[in-house]
Amino acid sequence: MTHLRAHVSRSTRSPFPFAIPSMLALGCLFGSCASTASMDSPVPLAGGEPVDHLIEADEVHFKHLWKLTSGGENAEGYWSFAGDRLSLQRRNPEEGADCDRIFVTDPGGGGLIPVSDGRGVTTCAHFMPGDQTVIYASTRGAMENCPPPVDHSLGYVWPLSPEYDLWTRDLNTGELKQLTSEDGYDAEATVSPTQDRIVFTSTRSGDIELWTADLDGGDLRQVTDEPGYDGGAFFSHDGKQLLFRSTSFSSENREQEIAAYRGLLAKNVVRPSDMEIMLINADGTNRRQLTQLGGANWAPYFFPDDKRFIFCTNHHSESAREFDLFAMDVDGEHLEQITTYEGFDSFPMFSPDGRYFVFASNRGGSRQGETNLFLAQWQSVPGQ
Repeated sequence: MTHLRAHVSRSTRSPFPFAIPSMLALGCLFGSCASTASMDSPVPLAGGEPVDHLIEADEVHFKHLWKLTSGGENAEGYWSFAGDRLSLQRRNPEEGADCDRIFVTDPGGGGLIPVSDGRGVTTCAHFMPGDQTVIYASTRGAMENCPPPVDHSLGYVWPLSPEYDLWTRDLNTGELKQLTSEDGYDAEATVSPTQDRIVFTSTRSGDIELWTADLDGGDLRQVTDEPGYDGGAFFSHDGKQLLFRSTSFSSENREQEIAAYRGLLAKNVVRPSDMEIMLINADGTNRRQLTQLGGANWAPYFFPDDKRFIFCTNHHSESAREFDLFAMDVDGEHLEQITTYEGFDSFPMFSPDGRYFVFASNRGGSRQGETNLFLAQWQSVPGQ
């Protein structure tokens, strides 16, 4: 679920009867109308506008930077297994997309290719093994249009639409397959690098927990079972561990906070302002808390060696509205700030070979709230 935004309002994180720009226009959105800078190694994604000037002076891990999208709200750019394209979600009312829709990039540089069909709202797309099928969550089975906006009288909350189910679409044939039909929220699916299981977030047990399944949605196994929102999980590269975000309850008022959390859950919403990063074995054993920073810590992803992880946090922001990327060892030590842009940086993911890095950011936007995907050439820094 990607609702949390510093400067953006979104309906959810997240073929073809809806109004979108022409494929030529979408090609320009993805940067294929722009030239590509010379690189130290071949760039894995076609197109992209070189924007090294948007690298902050102390963002030392970014050797080069490209802007991949333009306009609207673009987020959750997740790599294919081959490392030559992305799945992503995009919302832009100017294109007739009032809530999130799923796209994939064209490895030939032809622009964004629509995956979802415009019914309901979608979230959280990820390539399946073979890169010819995409899994994502959608409310399309229960509604034609975008869901109503969340009740703002509840304060800042994320909606957990119970109409969400997991679907897959074959990119070659267009075949659409529904993987889950359980009552309640099923979303936030990602696929293990070992290409044998998926992990997703579900309320089917009465709480917001992590579940794993085989690639067809069978062999369901509940991973977490503690009170609070456990979600947004990614597998380690060996498939044995899961990084995820979880609600943080204070020790002093734990029972009252859990009661308040359950009251909101009964209304299909959750308050995301207090979350920490957790690590658990994929079989549900050895759960441990990695961050103890306060604030909202979320969107974690493993470094290529699985010894460190990168995540989004606002713990350092006095206003709580600035989100940056930080890294930490999986033992909870050696916190390092990666991005320093004054605004929103989130949804980090390394390319399969570890040489590149995709994230979403407000930087370089033409208007308030614009969020785009960026590709960085990653470089290690001695001593960090």
